[in-house]
Amino acid sequence: MYQDRTYRNLLCSKDLVSFRVIVKETDVLIHAEKHLEDITKELILRHRGYIENYVQRYPGFLRTLDPWRIRGPAPLIIKDMVAAGSKAGVGPMAAVAGAIAEHVGVDLLSHTNQVVVENGGDVFLKTNDRVIVGIFAGRSPLSLRIGLSVDSGKKAVSVCTSSGTVGPSLSFGKADAVCVISKSGSLSDAAATSIGNHVKSKTDIQTAVDFGKRIKGVSGIVVIADDEIGLWGDLSMVPLEGKKG
Repeated sequence: MYQDRTYRNLLCSKDLVSFRVIVKETDVLIHAEKHLEDITKELILRHRGYIENYVQRYPGFLRTLDPWRIRGPAPLIIKDMVAAGSKAGVGPMAAVAGAIAEHVGVDLLSHTNQVVVENGGDVFLKTNDRVIVGIFAGRSPLSLRIGLSVDSGKKAVSVCTSSGTVGPSLSFGKADAVCVISKSGSLSDAAATSIGNHVKSKTDIQTAVDFGKRIKGVSGIVVIADDEIGLWGDLSMVPLEGKKG
């Protein structure tokens, strides 16, 4: 089912061209120095293929909600997803969108010096200038009112968002948005899911933040539930002008 992703308009990328690529369930928006639609499609098919082939061999990988143990050889994207799930205490598929965004983004850097890959709210960035990533939080009054100013000039950064009230992703919590920053797309995605599972109401925000900051490799956390927000880490928050949507 098509969903209008209004938050995509808030991924500011100066002097970069934008294009969209859809492959099966993967729907990405790319900002790069030039149009790379065909290459992007090939990369998505490659990395999805690694995951699909692994799932054929180990069907439990797709369904488990617990950390997975690798038995035998596995492609890098599988290893990244498994490592992220183990650190965050969730199944490896909790990291899939962030993993694809990162692995596609890293490969695209062979064709462009700057790139932003957004995959269902999970973002991989490597740009010369700061990028403002708006936080979409559903019906929360804070939704699309604040953003993260992300500097990825020296090293690539991943910013992933999970929600218990928006979108199709599985969550056992009720957070309107949990946004996690780290160097790993897989870890950011898995950690956002795990932290979100701890939010049943806005009274749980601090507990969830305290849990998340203990996940090794996480550098920043934003938790939004209703009209309240919790923050931790190396964050640069900015107000977003204009109205939601």
